[in-house]
Amino acid sequence: MIHFLKQQTITIRLILISLYLLSTTVLVMAFVSDGPISETLLGLKSFLFVLVIPLITKLLVQIYAAIRYSFQPVNQGYTTMTPYKVSVLLPAWNEEVGIIKTIESVLNSDYHDFELIVINDGSTDNTDKLVRSFIADYEQEPNQLIPIKYLSLTNGGKARALNKGLEVAEGNIIITIDADCIVDQKAIYKFVQRFDDPSIGAVAGNIIVGNKRKPLEWLQQLEYVCGFFYKRADSYFNAVHIIGGAAAAYRRDVLTNLKGFDEEIITEDIDLSMSILSHGYKTRYAHDAVVYTEGPTDWKGLRKQRLRWKYGRILCYLKHKELFLSHNSQHSRYLSWFILPLAVYAEIMLLNVGLFLSLFYCYVIVSQDFALLASVILVSSILVTMQIKLDSKFSYHKNLIPFIPVAWLLLYVIEFIELVALTMSLQKLYNREAVKWQKWNRIGLQQQAAEQTS
Repeated sequence: MIHFLKQQTITIRLILISLYLLSTTVLVMAFVSDGPISETLLGLKSFLFVLVIPLITKLLVQIYAAIRYSFQPVNQGYTTMTPYKVSVLLPAWNEEVGIIKTIESVLNSDYHDFELIVINDGSTDNTDKLVRSFIADYEQEPNQLIPIKYLSLTNGGKARALNKGLEVAEGNIIITIDADCIVDQKAIYKFVQRFDDPSIGAVAGNIIVGNKRKPLEWLQQLEYVCGFFYKRADSYFNAVHIIGGAAAAYRRDVLTNLKGFDEEIITEDIDLSMSILSHGYKTRYAHDAVVYTEGPTDWKGLRKQRLRWKYGRILCYLKHKELFLSHNSQHSRYLSWFILPLAVYAEIMLLNVGLFLSLFYCYVIVSQDFALLASVILVSSILVTMQIKLDSKFSYHKNLIPFIPVAWLLLYVIEFIELVALTMSLQKLYNREAVKWQKWNRIGLQQQAAEQTS
């Protein structure tokens, strides 16, 4: 085993060195290459530039808004003696590997006016036994302050489990957490801080990949820290339209008005986020409400995860098509006229990413215009540095610093997985095939991974 780990470490270092050399070569060539470019190649460059103008515009607007968000003062009017009682819903299906650690992390919160509701959605492993045993021991402890409710259901899906939990919840704020997560000690309090306006219907938390032992896990860690940065921009405009169920907080009255979670859609969290915005409520992002999740540990698991996400997102866009280019005064102009249309455009571009990249790199090589590619590398490095630095758990992400100069290459891997997921989703939609919940092998998060960043 030790020999295997050493071999893996050497392989990773060699790959990283190769990527560094490639990036360095591009930067050097940008200085030494200087020659005339034909009109044909200039036409190709202009064509490619026109294609990406919408995405560049989106990037610039989001960077500006994200920076503005980062310097906004967070409401400090709430203390631990807040008027909000919180209910934490924890749905679980065959989560014996990590559910006890998840429960312990929730109970360890520095926010005390809350209850925990564990919903066992017909698990066939040892989930039920482990949870019952834990609760029995916990209730024997002196001075235990947090009530735990346990529901054992027949299997009916995550959305149904959440709705059953909602029926017995007593809190004004409902927080949902996945059973493979570790919740930061300050997360519940940070969620509650964002509900300082009655029009706020939901708040997204900052989901961080908590397993970072393998290259695939580092890749997901990098993807998450970069991707969640842009939720700051959506929050600045009060229009976060994807609030992941692994770290989400909702105003109870809003959930009641919307009849809870849709049990017919596979991405009930995205559907609910868009429903909330469709009904005129605002949504925000709490970058300091941190929840660590276990990312897929193999390529097959990652593909399954992204297929469900992509397929479900398309269904949600179709279901909530009234949000696109909407003239309804209740709907966010930023969302309806900017983010959603560009999201569709980005998916169209993704379908043609192979052709686009081929044309781009052919242009760079034939024209010797390495300055263009060097600019991409420099902008990418600056942006990724900012995204890591501004994350509320910067110290946790220090392992990503060596990857900054080659992030522009590494994220192509995720792009390829997204392309596979999109292609499969469109094929299934065309054939009218459903995508079901699919689990991958979990090994559980290490508790110390979260504790070291507190």
